[in-house]
Amino acid sequence: MSALFEPYTLRDLTVPNRVWMPPMCQYSAAPEGPGTGAPNDWHFAHYAARAAGGTGLIIVEATAVSPEGRISPYDLGIWNDTQVEAFRRITRFLVSQGTVPAIQLGHGGRKASTDRPWKGGAPVGPDAYGWQPLGPSPVAFDENHPVPTELTVDGIKEIVGQFADAARRALDAGFEVAEIHGAHGYLISEFLSPHSNRRTDAYGGSYENRVRFALEVVDAVREVWPDDKPLFFRVSATDWLEENGWTADDTVRFAAELTAHGVDLLDVSTGGNASGVRIPVGPGYQVPFAARVKDETSMAVAAVGLITDVEQAEKIVANGEADAVLLGRELLRNPSWARHAARELGGDAHVPDQYHRSV
Repeated sequence: MSALFEPYTLRDLTVPNRVWMPPMCQYSAAPEGPGTGAPNDWHFAHYAARAAGGTGLIIVEATAVSPEGRISPYDLGIWNDTQVEAFRRITRFLVSQGTVPAIQLGHGGRKASTDRPWKGGAPVGPDAYGWQPLGPSPVAFDENHPVPTELTVDGIKEIVGQFADAARRALDAGFEVAEIHGAHGYLISEFLSPHSNRRTDAYGGSYENRVRFALEVVDAVREVWPDDKPLFFRVSATDWLEENGWTADDTVRFAAELTAHGVDLLDVSTGGNASGVRIPVGPGYQVPFAARVKDETSMAVAAVGLITDVEQAEKIVANGEADAVLLGRELLRNPSWARHAARELGGDAHVPDQYHRSV
């Protein structure tokens, strides 16, 4: 059997294959009114198509734990019961297709309150549904972003509680996996990196202090997330800075600590916390970071980053560089990528009864 189409088990959950969909914001939720932050017809159609296409696990896009945690006013959220009910429609369909529904819980931090990318992605103010962003330190992401309000210790504790509440709601909404967003320069990532964290209290300075917030979030979520269900963590393995940034060495060290705190899989990406850096983008350019975590720790890993080709994806899993691959833009282009890959590799991917005439 193809390595890419071998089932994969974490805790009591078995995913039918190793072709997974990473979180990709759609910026398509209502920014105000009773449906604020709730998935709608666009989200249903988007995720349903990839499930019908044979994707083994789908991680729903970054979903905010509070209104000010949204990256844009048009992001999804899971801070109220109206949102929970709307998510149930999606999770029910994904399960009906044999796809595991997962959700990424996040907080935008200093990069929050921005416009949709196709509108330029610039920070927005109250006149465009925006708000004042928060961060570990009063340090702006770049010259175009506002200086965030520095979180107090009480504010940090409140956000830890918001992550736990969001995880409870995610469980009620029918999700089988929760992923904590600790990557791409959003709030948890900002705390991890000395580039963005200039605090001098128990949440800043040393490596041990900078990871404190992340581990408190993990512990709070793990406490409410059932023991039989996996917990993922997404990390930017490097800031791509030559100095004063989060590094691959930090990631390996952190992965071991996350394992001890009940995280089951590390979703390994890079970058996003420092503006103006040079990133050597190319096919599979982030895979070596996932491979190093897998080689040097006991943590399961998923690789992401310009994985597009069937043979490329198969080799990543078959060679033991990662336990699964996350296809982002390629799944936007081709919702049935998994089914086509299974045909090419002689593997088995779910085909809806309604589509059997196409096989």
